[in-house]
Amino acid sequence: MRRGPSDIVCELMVIGAGMAGVAAALFAAKRGIDCVLVGVKQGLNFASGMMDLMAVHPIEEGRLWMNPWQAIEALVQDCPRHPYALLNPREMRTAIFDFLSFLKQGELPYHAEPERNVMVLTSLGTLKPTYAIPRTVLSGVRALQEKAACLIVDFDGLKGFSGRQIVETLKNTWPHLHSHRVELPDPYSKRVGLQAKRVEQYPEMMARGLENPEVRTHLARAIRPLLKKADYVGLPAILGVQHTEEVFHALQDQLERPLFEIPIMPPSVAGLRLSNLFGATLPRLGVRAFFQHPVLKADHNVRNGFQFEVGQGPAQMVVRAKAAVLAGGRFLGGGLYADRERVVEPLFGLPVYQLSDRNRWHRRLYLDPQGHPINQFGLETDGLFRPLNADGGPAFPLLFAAGSILAHQDWMRMKCGSGLAITTAYAAVKAFEQLR
Repeated sequence: MRRGPSDIVCELMVIGAGMAGVAAALFAAKRGIDCVLVGVKQGLNFASGMMDLMAVHPIEEGRLWMNPWQAIEALVQDCPRHPYALLNPREMRTAIFDFLSFLKQGELPYHAEPERNVMVLTSLGTLKPTYAIPRTVLSGVRALQEKAACLIVDFDGLKGFSGRQIVETLKNTWPHLHSHRVELPDPYSKRVGLQAKRVEQYPEMMARGLENPEVRTHLARAIRPLLKKADYVGLPAILGVQHTEEVFHALQDQLERPLFEIPIMPPSVAGLRLSNLFGATLPRLGVRAFFQHPVLKADHNVRNGFQFEVGQGPAQMVVRAKAAVLAGGRFLGGGLYADRERVVEPLFGLPVYQLSDRNRWHRRLYLDPQGHPINQFGLETDGLFRPLNADGGPAFPLLFAAGSILAHQDWMRMKCGSGLAITTAYAAVKAFEQLR
């Protein structure tokens, strides 16, 4: 294979830096596969931090399942074209727990009950079913189960989070829930607590500020007088970015109450924690990661494999790879593109499953309980997660796809986003290992 002086050569190119992309790169590194990851890392910043596996089926009925594996079994029976139907349940479990083990080793531990979803309190006062949660959220699950006396703390200037709204929404089912608003000091002022009140607070800045022990002490002093009728304390998910475990336990010790975080609206601190962990750890595992580097062009030939033009301006480079995984997501991630007439896959021009009648892409109601048909448009694959060509065979012997770019799933309404990303990434990498 001839190459230029600035070319990068690898076995596997992963396109996309969202959940499916980083999972594919992680699983490739664990198998000793020489891997390059390219993509825009902002996708993880919009993650809630909750790891959904499967919770709702059928969508139109809104049926909630507390056992995700039973939900998947029912889904596969009813929807045999869903990507989960291509997966071995045993390998799905291996993928999920390998991924969670990696997070724990990275000091971002998660809690999961093997056969059960849990209900998590959200910033809107709703209850969300999910499979694996950051350990900083766990006491909130227990407080909800017990309907315990609980204080929700919110902050002056923090948009998208209202303790009062949470209390009002849940007052009939959780009567011992109450809230109070406090002011978080500016960690960058010369003397904590003496600065003028700010109009708006930003979650990331608040989270980084709480890594300052002086700020934590000030916050604890503000909360302690409010705890006479509280057995638990809930705060928005702002307990540190780089040192979450340290911040969480230090503040919990100062309050002398079980503490928990409540997921906030994206871009979220919980997503930023995941983004930072993968950004720091994947290169140490041998993955050559180029974040913020879009793929501009892709070519393939039988002799030399794949060639990608990556980056912009002076940072542009060429990556040559034996195989590739498309894990760039759907429209926001650039994995799919829609014009007025059709949905296309922009890199290789792969066939995209879609309804030919443009008028049937959407339903009349924006929040239609059945979801919009366009949500299930995407790439169809064979059993090895290789995208299909127009004739129904694999478009390329060593091109794979993973995550939300896959057809016949509505991850948001089915509550299966992270599970879909992680398990299909695992399957795609395993398939490459078998074929290489």
